[in-house]
Amino acid sequence: QVQLQESGGGLVQAGNSLRLTCSASVQTPSAYVVAWFRQAPGKEREFVAATGGAGHVYYGNSVRGRFTISRDSAKTTVWLQMNSLNPEDTAVYYCATGAIYRISEYTSAPKYVYWGQGTQVTVSS
Repeated sequence: QVQLQESGGGLVQAGNSLRLTCSASVQTPSAYVVAWFRQAPGKEREFVAATGGAGHVYYGNSVRGRFTISRDSAKTTVWLQMNSLNPEDTAVYYCATGAIYRISEYTSAPKYVYWGQGTQVTVSS
């Protein structure tokens, strides 16, 4: 059983940065992928970024080049550095993890077993 807790959300102006933190209650196994998803009001949950046990990183098209995902060596913390934020990035951001062995499945929310409660990010124009 893995419990995840997100933190670092808040209200920022467009063009600014935020760093989200996902803290796990236990060390996540090396095979586990940790990902960030987001969901805006009235929209489906959207894949943001993921990092795999072998160091693979993968980004959604809307954030590539602006967001960076990283993971600590103890495999208990994952960060999402978000730069050049714009109002379209406003959403609740969720951290998720699970044993996923195909990179093609990193973007699939149903593949992730454990989820955090989410943290709100609001970007004003």
